Amino acid sequence: IKIYDDFAHHPTAIETTLAGLRAQVGDEPILAVMEPRSNTMRLGSHKGLLADVTAKASQVYWYQPAGLDWDLHSVVEHSAVPANVYASVESVIHSVKAFAAENQGKAAHVLIMSNGGFEGIHTRMLQALQG
Repeated sequence: IKIYDDFAHHPTAIETTLAGLRAQVGDEPILAVMEPRSNTMRLGSHKGLLADVTAKASQVYWYQPAGLDWDLHSVVEHSAVPANVYASVESVIHSVKAFAAENQGKAAHVLIMSNGGFEGIHTRMLQALQG
C-alpha cells in the first residue's frame, strides 16, 4: 500500500491529481480519502461537481467533519465509483485498514486529500497500518 498526501482545495485540483495518479498506476486500486475543508467546500459551493471529479478513484471515503454546512450523502448517491461517508477519522482509518487487508500482497494506493491537518489522519493511519 502506498499512501499519498495532496492539498485538495478545489474540484479541478482533485480531478487533476486523481487523473495523474491513475495515469501512473494503471488499473491498480486507488482509494481516495477526502476531507472537504476549504471555505468553498465547507459551504457546498462545489458539491455538484464532487461525484464526477472523483471518478478516476476506485473507491472514495468522504469524511463529514463537524460544521460542514451540507450532507455528503448527496455526493455518494451520485458517485460513479463506490463511496462512503464517515463521521469520524477513526472510522475512516478502520475502513482504510480493511482496504489494505483486502489488497494485501497487491499494489494499491491511498490518496489522502485535504487542505488541512485532517485531525492527524496521516500519522494515525500509518501507525494503524503498521500495527
